[in-house]
Amino acid sequence: MKSLKGARVTVYCAGSAKTKPIYLEGAERLADAYIAHGAELVFGGGKTGLMGHIATCIIEAGGVAHGVMPKFLKDIEMNHPLVDDFIFVDTMSERKHLLLVNTEGLIALPGGCGTLEELLEAITLKRLGQYLKPIVIVNQNGFYDPLIQMLERMVEEDFMRPEHLQIWTVVQDPSDALDAILSTPDWSADALQMAVNK
Repeated sequence: MKSLKGARVTVYCAGSAKTKPIYLEGAERLADAYIAHGAELVFGGGKTGLMGHIATCIIEAGGVAHGVMPKFLKDIEMNHPLVDDFIFVDTMSERKHLLLVNTEGLIALPGGCGTLEELLEAITLKRLGQYLKPIVIVNQNGFYDPLIQMLERMVEEDFMRPEHLQIWTVVQDPSDALDAILSTPDWSADALQMAVNK
């Protein structure tokens, strides 16, 4: 069976300091799963919101976190103080690229427009065969219901193929996200041809 021990798994999530307790508790359950699996967190490097909370929980439990952050956010001291392994980049585009490099999958917790933009770009990259690893959407509290419905409508309206519904996996609780990555096969390297033949 595939293992995530030592594997880098990315999390997209909110950096807002106003995050509700229900989502902070969800981040704690995901952090517990990281520790149980021995996986390493790759994240946007922020110290606040879900982003900061999951990193703190993982690090304090003896786990590993890798941060990727634009320099302009470091300049206003948004970087997480407990993270030792940081890459600082010039642009958000560079950040998004590095958040996916050498990872075994990505997980989207609830978040704002940045989280949504990152998630949709990753879905697009996977559709085009540029990212082949599992994408897990954590639909805690029904947060992503409207997005999932929109993606399904894109298929219904023939903007995507029915096979593209397999690009992402949905779980309801953060504690199930890493198990979903383990049970989801990599996407086909022929994905671009599928997109061309839409």
